[in-house]
Amino acid sequence: MQYIRYEEKGKIAEIVLNRPDSYNALNEQMLRELENACVMAADSEALIVLLRGEGRGFSAGGDIQMMTSEHDSGEYERLMKMIESITLTLYDMKKIVIAAIHGAAAGLGLSFALCADVVLAEENARLAMNFIGIGLVPDGGGHYLLMRRVGEIEAKKLIWSGEKLPAEKAVRLKLADGLFSGDPAAGAKPYIDRLLHAPLSAMIETKAIYQSLHISRLKDVLSLERKAQENMRKTDDHKEGIRAFLEKRTPQFNR
Repeated sequence: MQYIRYEEKGKIAEIVLNRPDSYNALNEQMLRELENACVMAADSEALIVLLRGEGRGFSAGGDIQMMTSEHDSGEYERLMKMIESITLTLYDMKKIVIAAIHGAAAGLGLSFALCADVVLAEENARLAMNFIGIGLVPDGGGHYLLMRRVGEIEAKKLIWSGEKLPAEKAVRLKLADGLFSGDPAAGAKPYIDRLLHAPLSAMIETKAIYQSLHISRLKDVLSLERKAQENMRKTDDHKEGIRAFLEKRTPQFNR
């Protein structure tokens, strides 16, 4: 795989977003590789999965070139199904999933991180559900995953504002579960070490019970997001958001 590194070490599987020159922005090939890595992790003997990014940050979200490319309805459907597959596999795998965020975790990158059971943030990290800046709505289950952590009212505020949350504020809002300093692999190690001395099978059974109660709701949200995103891609606001991003200026929406 070119953009994803996958490695198993005993009870631990590690999935590394590895497109550092593009801030781990998720293009179609990277999404395909990530989908494969998630399936490999789900099928493995590992009981703990660490998801992290290489380079300066976790992920800047969806690649802007992917967003500006023309997709027919079949291509768009295939892309969204791949995103949904990643979300559902990460969310529902019978492992303890840890996301260790450093730098930026934005847009789709943050949606994927929030699939984890435990979200750790480097003390200088920034978390943003910032689809609004380009006239889109969250996908990858972002609506549901954000709401389950911070509640509907706060989730709407964060989605509508696109606020870049400092790591400490993210922890206060319970969007993240703890802080670390330095390298994400090293930062996650103390938590992983504690898990290795815990009754993991019992913990995973508890997770499975909770996930079974909510998986149908997540699937419903993913379906709604797919339809909404298809509609938003056709709007003048989205076109203006993309132009403004490429021209490095503030978008002028609803002109």
